[in-house]
Amino acid sequence: MGTSGMAQTPRPPYYAVIFTSIRTPGDQGYAETSDRMAELASAQAGFLGAESVRAPDGFGMTVCYWESAEAIAAWKAQAEHLIAQQRGKRDWYEHYEVRVARVERAYSWTAPTP
Repeated sequence: MGTSGMAQTPRPPYYAVIFTSIRTPGDQGYAETSDRMAELASAQAGFLGAESVRAPDGFGMTVCYWESAEAIAAWKAQAEHLIAQQRGKRDWYEHYEVRVARVERAYSWTAPTP
């Protein structure tokens, strides 16, 4: 992670998986599983980084960056991730959207240190 928790990605092209969701009330093991998924994803071949936020009203967004579409498919099929996906549908989410995009261009800016 770089500045303010931002992922440090390579020069494009690479892929982004954008997961937006509305949470159900209560934790029900969500925080522990979320931490485990972050640990597993970061060890997965082709993983480049992630950024995640959750608002008090339950809306959240996680963007995971990957080297290739094949790496994304392997992560989607990872055994513990498959179990977490099922729990998400059963226990943790009212609604979610998954979008996969190829990043063609990226740039950044950082304020100078005073």
